[in-house]
Amino acid sequence: MLLWLLLLVLAGFGFVAIKFLMQKKGGDNGPKQQALPIKQHTDIFNTSVANALGAYFDMKAAFVEADTGKAKEACRRMLVLVDSIKLDELRKDTSGIFSTDSLMLENVRANAQSLLTQTNITEMRKDFSMVNENLYPFLKGINYKGPDMYWQNCPMAFGEGKEANWISNTKEIVNPYLGKNDPEFKGGMLHCGEIKDSIKAQ
Repeated sequence: MLLWLLLLVLAGFGFVAIKFLMQKKGGDNGPKQQALPIKQHTDIFNTSVANALGAYFDMKAAFVEADTGKAKEACRRMLVLVDSIKLDELRKDTSGIFSTDSLMLENVRANAQSLLTQTNITEMRKDFSMVNENLYPFLKGINYKGPDMYWQNCPMAFGEGKEANWISNTKEIVNPYLGKNDPEFKGGMLHCGEIKDSIKAQ
């Protein structure tokens, strides 16, 4: 009789121990489900991004020409169009991309607004550089469904060893930092740079 009681107690302890180990490994329900990112967006979302990019490419082209007036005009349009991007669609994504990309767009806005206050083209280009540093991860993160784009780099945008990046809708390097009318290089560095990455719908 005593032996049976001892066996029952040991069996009870064994059950409790197994239950505890299962809970440590994720419980009876198994491992938690991973967040599922959205891979497709509505036409309205894609159009709102495309419109903002259209103004961005106009601004980039103005910097190639060293036309500060046109650069600011395109920047103002881009700001309005960035505000119209249908970001609420990203709330459906369970991977937390909405908060990350909302922050990126806030940084795009802040640097674009700073650009509009500058009177020196070099300072404008520095703000343009920071617009790029936030716009690029935004586009990579949302899996924008549109034409291929390219992340391009100039290794001496602001002097020797002072690089800067930009986004292009063509593979051809047309440098918005040194451009056609650089005071030092004239148009000699117009095609200076390289492609560092591509932005493609997955």
